[in-house]
Amino acid sequence: MNKSTRLKIGKWLVIAVAVGLVIWLSRSVFEVDANDLRNWILSFGIWSPVIYILIYTIRPLIFFPASVLSIAGGLAFGAWLGTLYTIIGATLGAMLSFFVAKTLGKSLVRKEWTGNARKIQSQMEQNGFLYVLLFRFIPVINFDLISYMAALAKVRFGSFALATLIGIIPGTFAYNFLGSSFVSGNPTIILLAVVVFVVLTVVPIVIRNRWNKKQPLDK
Repeated sequence: MNKSTRLKIGKWLVIAVAVGLVIWLSRSVFEVDANDLRNWILSFGIWSPVIYILIYTIRPLIFFPASVLSIAGGLAFGAWLGTLYTIIGATLGAMLSFFVAKTLGKSLVRKEWTGNARKIQSQMEQNGFLYVLLFRFIPVINFDLISYMAALAKVRFGSFALATLIGIIPGTFAYNFLGSSFVSGNPTIILLAVVVFVVLTVVPIVIRNRWNKKQPLDK
């Protein structure tokens, strides 16, 4: 076995161990509901915002649901600070996903995309900022998948990061406001939060469904 082969084997062993560790961590440490997660985050005192942002940054790698984490942020820090910390963490997490896809994409993707995926790739290549922003506002495809597709479509990093930062604001506020309203215990605030949540999450879904109807599948 030559040196090059040993290095490749070693590389994939390290990746396999890292993936196993991440999956174990996600199941044993983070398998909690939003309120439990809030209490755990606040247990770090003044470091709580840093811990929260760090968890949100690595969230794409541990397969933890963003919705639960966002609501926990609202419960822990309130609507405004929760939204701020979540935007920072979610943007950093998207950037991390972008770099992972950029680094490993060529070795993982062996053939050209086809069908709708190829059309989205082409659109991103032509106007990366606009389409990443659109996909962040309207959940046409999975949040993390957008990051991977943008990297593989060679969207400029600056355009990707800025579009992500702007595009996640409405949905992020909706989840954090909903979480913070439960802490207040005020029925009026809770009702208002529910209305805001419905508007900022259901409307994009309706738009997405109309989008999908207008996008015929390639044969």
